[in-house]
Amino acid sequence: MKNSFTILFLLICTSIFSQKTIPNVSLTSLNGKTVSIENEISKDKVTVLSFWATWCVPCINELDAISEVYQDWQDETEIEIIAISIDDSRTQKRVKPLINGKDWNYKVLIDKNQELKRALNISVIPHVIVLKGSKILYRHTGYSPGAEEELYKKIKEFSK
Repeated sequence: MKNSFTILFLLICTSIFSQKTIPNVSLTSLNGKTVSIENEISKDKVTVLSFWATWCVPCINELDAISEVYQDWQDETEIEIIAISIDDSRTQKRVKPLINGKDWNYKVLIDKNQELKRALNISVIPHVIVLKGSKILYRHTGYSPGAEEELYKKIKEFSK
């Protein structure tokens, strides 16, 4: 019986994390326009999706840390980072003011109904996904100072 539960758990985990490509979901830009994630990501270069929320301090710390080195990353690898807010209807009104107070040079989109979050089975933020085209190459959750260096190693590896 215990083995049956273990096998079932492993099958569920495998299916949850088996998403190999980014689903084509509509998001909202900061100016309120509906955009397709498929049209926002680079077709032949590396794109980093960073899922965050206004109430998530580690998320903001991560995006601040990456912001400090983002221009260097772009110069070397031509990557693009898209910060995707998963704020719910109660906190979405905080996104624009927070962004206005930051020096982030990222494209910022809002997953208003958390459709992309659900499609990718994201349950913990910050959550970073590295893509080449629409193919998911790497996923990472959580943030601690210096984690952006490990992310950059992955970006360079996939940019070759």
